[in-house]
Amino acid sequence: MRPLTIAACLALTLAAAPVAAQDAATAAPTGSAASVEHGYQLTYTCQGCHGIDGYKNAYPNYHVPKLGGQSVDYLVNALTAYQDGSRKHPTMRAQAQSFSEQDIADIAAFLSTLK
Repeated sequence: MRPLTIAACLALTLAAAPVAAQDAATAAPTGSAASVEHGYQLTYTCQGCHGIDGYKNAYPNYHVPKLGGQSVDYLVNALTAYQDGSRKHPTMRAQAQSFSEQDIADIAAFLSTLK
């Protein structure tokens, strides 16, 4: 039984290594200029709400704004405000709290390029 457990752990480790290497290669280095590509990757889940015209979430009931084309400053300020709690929305606060300052810069760089 023990050899099977060790083999399974080794197989999982080897399978995860290429994914971790790819993630590290596409992530923007901390303190670097904003990365539009990394911002694109980070905003994948945002499209579920912000990519639908006229969408309103069920609870709390808010109109969900389109973010494409907003200014970098506006986007950085909004995400930072959700992060520190000065803007109130439970889902956005949870999302923003998972981002670093570099992530927020990358997200803003990407979203500001959309039309």
